[in-house]
Amino acid sequence: MSPSAATVLRALADLAPAASARVLDVTRPGQPLIWLPGNPDYCGRYREVARLAAADLLHRDERTVRRAWGVVAGTVEVAGGGTRKVRLPLLSEPVRVENASHGYRIVPAGDLEITPLVEDRALAARLEAAPGLAGPRWLSATGTEAWLRTVAEAAGLPVTGVDRTERSGSAPLPTKGLVLFVAAALFGVRDIAGIALGDRLRAWAGRPGVESTALAQVYGTRPTEDGAVTTAPAVPTGPVEPVNSPLPLNDAQIEVVRRVRHQPVTVVSGPPGNGKSHAVVAAALDVVDRGGSVLVVTQSAHAADVLGDLLDRYPGPKPVLFGDAERRAAIASTLGLGVGDVVSSATLDADRSAVAEAGAELDRVTGQLTELLELELLADSVERWQPLLGGLRLDVPGAFEPGADLAAAVRSARRARDSIDAWWRRWAPGSPGRRLRRRLGAAETVSLDRLDDAIAAARAEVAAARLATVGGADPGPLWSALDRAHQALSVALGTAMEHRSRSARRWDDAGRRSAAALSGALRAGRNRRRELLAELRGDSLVRALPLWIGTVTDVEELLPPTAGLFDLVILDEASHTDQIRAAPALARARRALVVGDPRQLRFVSFVADVDVAQTLDRHGLDARVDVRRVSAFDLAAGAAPVTWLDEHYRCAPHLIDFSAHRFYDDRIAVATRHPGNETADVIDVLTVEATSTESGVNPAEVEAAVAEVRRLAEAGRVGIGVITPFRAQADALESALVAAFEVTEIERLGLRVGTVHSFQGSEAETVLVSLAVTDPVPAGRMRFLTDPNLFNVMVTRARRRMVVLTSQSAPNGLLGEYLRYASAPPSPYGEPYVLPDTPTAGTRSTRPVRNPADWTGELAAELTRIGLAVRLRYPVGRWTVDLCVGEGASALGLICAVHPTGAAAHIARQRALDQAGWVLVDAFASRWAGDPVRAALEISAHRAEHRVFSSTSLPAPSDRAGADGQLGRENRAFPNDWHRP
Repeated sequence: MSPSAATVLRALADLAPAASARVLDVTRPGQPLIWLPGNPDYCGRYREVARLAAADLLHRDERTVRRAWGVVAGTVEVAGGGTRKVRLPLLSEPVRVENASHGYRIVPAGDLEITPLVEDRALAARLEAAPGLAGPRWLSATGTEAWLRTVAEAAGLPVTGVDRTERSGSAPLPTKGLVLFVAAALFGVRDIAGIALGDRLRAWAGRPGVESTALAQVYGTRPTEDGAVTTAPAVPTGPVEPVNSPLPLNDAQIEVVRRVRHQPVTVVSGPPGNGKSHAVVAAALDVVDRGGSVLVVTQSAHAADVLGDLLDRYPGPKPVLFGDAERRAAIASTLGLGVGDVVSSATLDADRSAVAEAGAELDRVTGQLTELLELELLADSVERWQPLLGGLRLDVPGAFEPGADLAAAVRSARRARDSIDAWWRRWAPGSPGRRLRRRLGAAETVSLDRLDDAIAAARAEVAAARLATVGGADPGPLWSALDRAHQALSVALGTAMEHRSRSARRWDDAGRRSAAALSGALRAGRNRRRELLAELRGDSLVRALPLWIGTVTDVEELLPPTAGLFDLVILDEASHTDQIRAAPALARARRALVVGDPRQLRFVSFVADVDVAQTLDRHGLDARVDVRRVSAFDLAAGAAPVTWLDEHYRCAPHLIDFSAHRFYDDRIAVATRHPGNETADVIDVLTVEATSTESGVNPAEVEAAVAEVRRLAEAGRVGIGVITPFRAQADALESALVAAFEVTEIERLGLRVGTVHSFQGSEAETVLVSLAVTDPVPAGRMRFLTDPNLFNVMVTRARRRMVVLTSQSAPNGLLGEYLRYASAPPSPYGEPYVLPDTPTAGTRSTRPVRNPADWTGELAAELTRIGLAVRLRYPVGRWTVDLCVGEGASALGLICAVHPTGAAAHIARQRALDQAGWVLVDAFASRWAGDPVRAALEISAHRAEHRVFSSTSLPAPSDRAGADGQLGRENRAFPNDWHRP
């Protein structure tokens, strides 16, 4: 018998990390408490504060600065003799330190929280409910001292004195006794401990409904109606439902949306920059628009911000972004004021009409394009039928008569072949075969295959004649109309989705009450908020507010602990998330979309093997619950098939090709490839002379990193990330950068610094990597540096350019491979066209060229003869450009024939290449009556008149200070300002 979800939760609780040790001193060497005299929301320009502000900017995804409200300082005796120093805030909150005139502004950025030394959480919640807590005049208010004394006593720190002296800067603190300072202060933190989940997981095990959640589906414990246990995906029956989304999606992303509609667990994977965020947002919007609710859970605040920014760029339901204080305050304020008028049914009807109208226009333009492309495809086949035309005219004369209804003939032939009885369809009186023969004037002995050939040949002749009368197939104007139609439908869909999310069905009286209650809970302290959230009606809350985005930690701190509260939970960065932290999120929804990349950094577990083995044995569980080795992604991948997103949209080829080959077995299709960036050398390797490392720090590389950041700043670069595999080197880099740059400059540059682990899920325009190893490298240090998952993340964080600092003379293995790759300029792609030696090849033809391959070759030959560089079959993502003409940013893509699989694929290719920024020319043979000389001359003349953009927009391979290649907006590599002919 399969174990229950409750059993799994109890096992996870046993394996959850214990509560952190009692911390009595929050100061560190060089980072003392910094007192805030007078106004606690403002601080003067003290050197220590500048360091805190700079460090906070360098770690934007964390909350490294906190404000204390009331501090106990002194010493306490410890068991066994001796004393411990005490520097303990009784009430604290994360803050941002923002630059202001003559000083710094202190802005709340997180929860007010009583010291965790108060183990009675109910008492902590009551204390946090005190009116005016941490307000502007709270420290001077009557009752504040008594409140602080109560907290200190509950924390086991009886104070012996009280100090209300106004202090500033890093004033000295007592070394004996325990003194309560009724004042505010700043202090820095680095390793922010997560919440202790053991007790909460045990509570989840006893909650009703947990056996019907995504948690049970992922672990394979959810029973079906007959009592059996299964994780098999639901297979939809009937016709495939269309996916309409405000976001542009490729086929794999559309498949993700379809699977989420029907499967209890959907798993998505792919390399960095693979459009995963688009798939996640599209799936979330689709579920919400179909009446459901969605919880999106990320590992990092940065990932949550990325998804929130993406949602802001497209019309649709607005998400509840929760987590830090700024977001909660904004949400609380909005909810407190209400959402305004509920969208009326008349507006919803108008939205449906607008969507229908936009869809009809898109269908109309698509139909016109399809008809034109099918005509071109048919006309291209005329030459193939030439040798057979005489016999076909004799056997099936009616197919070639003027005005013959060939469309009806195609339908009749299809019916004849679809008939069940082969004899009946061929010979029986009144059969489809007999009727078709009579209509086309064919003898009864003519086979259906012969009829099909005659119809196809006649259609090809008609198509060629029609194209000849209009001067060939020129879909150029229709492509512009298609773009406008897609944009109009995107806006109409997004507007309709947004309005439906504020309809009366969602915003009923219960929903309004729940939203108002949430507004009040968001203003409470952490412990009190947890109590208030537990009292909320979750069903009405998520009906009114159906889309939530936050980190895995925020979920447990903020949302009501209700099993199956949401219809769908999206677990992002799941390879970097352990089962213990993922469980509460999975238990809050009925279905799951799990996204991750097992080739990037995995979570770090400190659970011992012996503890895992004993716990699994005690609860009767298998290796799936091995929290030390199995990530949340691994677990989900064992419960459902994985959808692979293989196209890369983020950066120039040079920045991703090594990873694509080394870590993904060339399963990445680079959609950003273009002659304008294919040879751009955007990885610089700087060799730094260093003889040794000191305590894990490479001082020479630290100095070189500061110099390189200064050079980048002088060159006008912004969005700079400085990363290293090693914590000691990261700390040294941080200290050096803080000393070298003012806070305002760090903010202007968007400068960040950290380990590779801290950059998981993040990216930067320019990334500087300090490898921090010298000869000889200790084996353990090299193994850590060249761990494939860490290395993959390290070399894929840059969007525009990467600079690698190395002190090794001749590294081998993975590091050596990468440095050799980075030092060599990239090579061009595609097949360079070479004129054949035969004298007749490429000569001007007097007859229509109808074989697409022949036409492409003849056009390539003529373009080459007039001095243009030509490449065949240029790869872009999963598509191919027939001919690439020219070099650099001004290169054109020629589409010489309809896609061999048909008009639908042709249109999809055009859309994808256009969104990638390609300038495309429809170079069908019919446009020039099969004359490649005239076609080449016109294409060359048009190309000479129009340029995409100046070559200075692209990085110069030999100039590290040159401008980086421009990717433009998401999924676009180059602007499309060259008009089609």
